[in-house]
Amino acid sequence: MQQYLDLVDSTLRGGTYKPNRTGVDTVASFSQHYEVDLAEGFPLLTTKDLSGFRWNSLIHELLWYLSGEEHIRELREETGIWDAWADEEGHLDTAYGRFWRRYPIPDDDARLPGESWPDDAHRWVNDDGTFDQLAYVIDQLEENPRSRRLVVNAWHPANATVSTLPPCHYTFVFNVQGGRLNVHLTQRSGDIALGVPFNVAAYSLLAQAVAQRTDFELGSFAHTIVDAHVYCGAGARGEWYADNLDGLQERLQHVDAKEDYRAVREWLESTAPAEDDGHEGYDHVPGLLEQCAREPRKRPTMEIADTPLDDLTYDDFELHGYDPAPGISFSVAE
Repeated sequence: MQQYLDLVDSTLRGGTYKPNRTGVDTVASFSQHYEVDLAEGFPLLTTKDLSGFRWNSLIHELLWYLSGEEHIRELREETGIWDAWADEEGHLDTAYGRFWRRYPIPDDDARLPGESWPDDAHRWVNDDGTFDQLAYVIDQLEENPRSRRLVVNAWHPANATVSTLPPCHYTFVFNVQGGRLNVHLTQRSGDIALGVPFNVAAYSLLAQAVAQRTDFELGSFAHTIVDAHVYCGAGARGEWYADNLDGLQERLQHVDAKEDYRAVREWLESTAPAEDDGHEGYDHVPGLLEQCAREPRKRPTMEIADTPLDDLTYDDFELHGYDPAPGISFSVAE
């Protein structure tokens, strides 16, 4: 997917050195945006391999979102990608699906005069008094597809102030144009090497499943990332970019062909200090330069069973024609 490689290139060329809470430094840029026409194939990256356990994690994570669960007791049986942010019982400070499917409605004494809120008899209010945003959106797509209010929000400001990891991809909007169902995802923070490939695939899967459910043609996935960043290492390796990012960016300005990215990578690896023991793989820049040197291959296709969203299982998703380049390993900054 060339749009992803353009995102990598744009961030590395125009980004700034930015330390952060994880202790692993970044090259970060402000407000990156791209669009992918989903009718041209499923946007699973082909410049590195996302099959096997990665695909398994991606599907089970999406199913977990759809479940509305606030814990990972069942999810952790299939993948450990959320283990670092859960307590011993599997509970999370913030869970995407919990807000998708069970967004809190203020208690009576917290409501201000003149405000309107749905009561317990409202069709999108759950038995526990929370609001099912996804059910609302799907019903509106069937009943009022011209609506410009098809928003699902995973951000609760009060929760976010105390959460270990508040939502990164925090809101998405469905929009119908010319009989095609499009989705726009807004992300406050995007780990380009590890998180963004999952985000693209997960929301494209969701768009396809919802399009089938509501009888629309599949349109485009649009993605806006406020802080788009590439992790560049911990300790001396990360700090090297503070003094040498200009040199990296100057070399990127002279890239004329894909193979030139490998020359930039070789310069980086021969110039930057080695990553410290125990911190290998936190510098994502070399691996992303290798991806930029690879030619994107034909996108695979995706088949999803004609099943209600709440009944979907892992076996209902079938990926066809996926022929990626070899995998590239990156460490997760927590």
